[in-house]
Amino acid sequence: MAPASVSIVYRSLNEEKWIGDSLAACRRQRIEDGRSVEIVLVDSGSTDRTREIAEREGVRIVHIKKSDFTFGRSLNYGCEAATGDILVFISAHCIPAHDQWLENLIRPLARGEAEYCYGRQIGRDGVTRFSEHQVFDHYYGEVDKTPQKELFINNANAAILRRVWSKHRFDEAATGLEDMILGKALQREGGRIAYVSSAPVIHIHEESLNQTKRRYYREALTLREIFPEVHFHFGDFVRCVAAGVLHDFSEALTQKSFLDEAGGIVAYRFMQYWGALRGHNEHRVLSRAQKESYYYPRSRRKRADGREAERGANVSERAIRAEH
Repeated sequence: MAPASVSIVYRSLNEEKWIGDSLAACRRQRIEDGRSVEIVLVDSGSTDRTREIAEREGVRIVHIKKSDFTFGRSLNYGCEAATGDILVFISAHCIPAHDQWLENLIRPLARGEAEYCYGRQIGRDGVTRFSEHQVFDHYYGEVDKTPQKELFINNANAAILRRVWSKHRFDEAATGLEDMILGKALQREGGRIAYVSSAPVIHIHEESLNQTKRRYYREALTLREIFPEVHFHFGDFVRCVAAGVLHDFSEALTQKSFLDEAGGIVAYRFMQYWGALRGHNEHRVLSRAQKESYYYPRSRRKRADGREAERGANVSERAIRAEH
């Protein structure tokens, strides 16, 4: 009997800087004899060389209009186009760290030990901010969890059985954490999630601090729906910033890099939890322009859209100041 077929699904928007390295690492994977592997890329309007690079690597490209994009919808497009029994998700700015990444990642699914799994994420020296290295270490440790008891999953480096995706599909309205929403539905029905430490990718975030804040804001909007019992208020913000900074200071002292990293540590942890605070306490319905500003933080937007998003941000800031 032939081993399960695999489809690797990417999402992209102007990812030319790293997608070539990522695709090359996928092509170098050592796979089980008889296993077929295809790569599908869902592109939402790249204007750089992303699609050219993908075409050169023999990748099948699926297009989604920018106006139709959400994280969940783009993955659903890719899964619909894919043919594999196992669907693998990887960010276009993630690079598999070795040639056994794919087989290690899908092993719990192939063995029937889980239905949805995710692999380790590590930063890139010289690019990844010091505090984000600590975030990766916290969430992606060196010990496997098969199955995993807690609810956590991340589609930057993950795999799911096609039949499970077909049943649940990704939430197309969520502003982020579409993986957590599906994972919660799966666990509610007795399904299993696994963590595979031996399937690492190098996850490269080249964000400004404002983009970091926006990412945590966007995820918090969805997190409060997944865990409605969890509330995050100003006191929590202060405690989390203090704890994060103190932890990172300690690590920086251990690594003898405190003077170089101290300022960046404070700035990152502040923006991380300020974004979370705003997202957890946001009560507005986001307009199309505002949604685009969170889905596409680096893109150029029309001046009118920018004014609308700015007005919305000002309203949000006044609301937070009024509450606290």
